[in-house]
Amino acid sequence: MPHNAKSSDNAGLNVAVLVSVGRHPLTARARRADQDARAVEMALTLSGAAVRLVHASVDDSDNEAALRSYLGMGIGEVNLIKQASGADVVPALVTSLRDMAPQLVLTGTRAETGEGSGLVPYLLSEALGWPVISGLAAVESIEQGVATVLQALPRGKRRRLRVRLPAIATVDSSAPAARQSAFGPARRGEFDTYACASVMDELQAKWQVQPARKRPKRLKIVKSSSARDRFKAAAAKAESGGGQLLSDVSPEQGAEAIFALLKEEGVLR
Repeated sequence: MPHNAKSSDNAGLNVAVLVSVGRHPLTARARRADQDARAVEMALTLSGAAVRLVHASVDDSDNEAALRSYLGMGIGEVNLIKQASGADVVPALVTSLRDMAPQLVLTGTRAETGEGSGLVPYLLSEALGWPVISGLAAVESIEQGVATVLQALPRGKRRRLRVRLPAIATVDSSAPAARQSAFGPARRGEFDTYACASVMDELQAKWQVQPARKRPKRLKIVKSSSARDRFKAAAAKAESGGGQLLSDVSPEQGAEAIFALLKEEGVLR
């Protein structure tokens, strides 16, 4: 099954890829986002298409190395949309995409930093009036303004869809992995920075952000491969582990015993 659209079909095709700054799951260092990098890889497989990278955020020099990782994949420049701190990037992206007029917009399913809600593609689709495809796995062909794509479904299944352009598509981990970023092209790439009116996110300004609490300890769960083993585990007597057997007690005494057990197991604090 082909994964690359024909080069003759992509002549004059403009593709915009929305990229963000990712975060390494272990070190928490800034990096290129995995799903966004896969979206860039998919755009580069469309031979003959003009690919543009778009990033909207606060002008932060700490994120420059992460953004240059996208340039190291073979892109000449990144379009940076400067936004004020606490601004909603969706209106700025809508304005930018209307000016660029791409036929296809690719983006990751959700960001690795910030809200990470995954709603940006759908908000852009609503504002621009373009269709949106989720879980894009490959672009098979683009002919006469209609793209034939493969959508990833659970358990490795694929569904072929035909969508009229312009359209927005989200790329997830089912798409081919991104190529490595080369140091030389990453340093030679340029940032095309321009300002756009910032619309403050009033709802986010009212949020209270705090570190997540450690999840409560789970009670031991018996895992068995067959129904027979599960029935034996449920019918077997529990091994003595320092517990106590309560009989002929009042509801208050039983509730206190359950409460003490939950505190001991770390479920309640």
